[in-house]
Amino acid sequence: MSRVAKKPISVPSGVDVTIDGQSITVKGPKGTLEHRVHDTVEVVRNDDALNCSAREGADNGVALAGTTRAVINNMVVGVSEGFERRLQLVGVGYRAQMQGNALNLALGFSHPVKFEAPTGVTVETPSQTEIVLRGVDKQKVGQAAAEIRAFRPPEPYKGKGVKYHDELIQRKEAKKK
Repeated sequence: MSRVAKKPISVPSGVDVTIDGQSITVKGPKGTLEHRVHDTVEVVRNDDALNCSAREGADNGVALAGTTRAVINNMVVGVSEGFERRLQLVGVGYRAQMQGNALNLALGFSHPVKFEAPTGVTVETPSQTEIVLRGVDKQKVGQAAAEIRAFRPPEPYKGKGVKYHDELIQRKEAKKK
């Protein structure tokens, strides 16, 4: 039995959850998110909490109940507080600058790299070497951060590249004579 699914999802005040069959809509001060629940999972509302459980006779319903609980919890947190991902540019001449909806990156290539921000994700550059992504959908914010990081992942010898703010890079020692 999934232990994740047993924990109820608390719904804070100001967040409205609508369950319409297998479709769940979560509205809050930061936005609205929608999710279609798998047929083997049942979501029930009890006062200020949501409970996910597997339907009777479902083969993979137990595993999907835990996943569904995590997704719905992320939706509730997203519309009430939002999600944020910070990236740092480490390297001489590495810069980031916003131009409209596009993020211009100078990452040591012969050409600048442009990244179009997806809908629902706001990109800010508080300094030339820092990028902040914010949004209500945890998956979209994380995916956008991963795509930016993929342009120049941090390398282990000098640590240059685009890294997450709290990421530790395992450094390697250079080749000895």
